Amino acid sequence: MIQQRSRPLAGSSLFPLVKTAVFFVLVPGTVAGYFPYRVLRGRGIWAWPVPGPEPLLGAVMILLGAAGLLWCGWHFAMTGLGTPAPFDPPKVLVAKGPYRWVRNPMYVSVATILIGESLFFQTMALLGYLAVVWLIIHLFVLLYEEPTLREKFGASYEDYCRRVGRWIPGPPRP
Repeated sequence: MIQQRSRPLAGSSLFPLVKTAVFFVLVPGTVAGYFPYRVLRGRGIWAWPVPGPEPLLGAVMILLGAAGLLWCGWHFAMTGLGTPAPFDPPKVLVAKGPYRWVRNPMYVSVATILIGESLFFQTMALLGYLAVVWLIIHLFVLLYEEPTLREKFGASYEDYCRRVGRWIPGPPRP
């Protein structure tokens, strides 16, 4: 009989991906999935839209936002060796992939999904929800995330902030 050495999941490089996937289901899944569903249901809007350019553009934006989240999650887990959760942050400053173009691509991805949902279902209700979510996110970034990252990563984070914009994607500045 051949014995295989088993490696515990917590010690593998797969574990940060698993934790990130759980985080994504719980946090972005709630913010960009469950709460919009409740907003739409509460307004009696939850129905398949009439085909047209707005729902098509909305579907594309939803897919782009979801792809952005997955790309961010991959880099948090594989480059940063942690998760997006504040209680399990990355061990290494993540400045690759989408983080090379914007400091907060996960939040931008969630906003893209919400705008896409608003277009898909052809309702302004989700834009009002997005405004509230964006205010909360902006305050969280200014009051918690950025000070925490400055403290943890020091000069490398300061340099990163000088080169990469907070909200608007673009090529890094020299």
